Amino acid sequence: MLDQVVSTVDSPVGPLLLRAEGGKLIELSFMRRTQQPARRAPDDVVRAAIAQLEEYFAGRRKAFELPLDLRGPSFYLKVWNALLDIPYGKTISYGQLAKIVGDPDAARAVGTANGANPIAIIVPCHRVIGADGSLVGYGGGLPRKQRLLDLESGTVALAL
Repeated sequence: MLDQVVSTVDSPVGPLLLRAEGGKLIELSFMRRTQQPARRAPDDVVRAAIAQLEEYFAGRRKAFELPLDLRGPSFYLKVWNALLDIPYGKTISYGQLAKIVGDPDAARAVGTANGANPIAIIVPCHRVIGADGSLVGYGGGLPRKQRLLDLESGTVALAL
């Protein structure tokens, strides 16, 4: 097993935990209040992720350019890779995403895969909404989802 690099960073949507292994990002998650910040020095990929997140929150970055190592069941990987194709500032429904991954009846399964996304923000699961346009289901909480969508719509900048 390769050494993992773990780092935390404050963000406008709360503290973020970043984990890298083998020069690739494997996790970006919202820290829980009970978690302790990581104090290890970040490696190149974590430093690049932090810099790109700063640009994203400032409204200057619309796409991330980072090496990712997504790990999960094959259906989840299909969903997560499809998420990467949703353009900045756009949203789609769970049903639309199910059609994209080739299983139009799998909206619930898509929602489950979305909820298991290990690399929040960069793999933009926040861009998936309910069929009626409502905000539903976000592991980081609906207020965070709304803030990220507001940022991407140009309503607000969330600079660090």
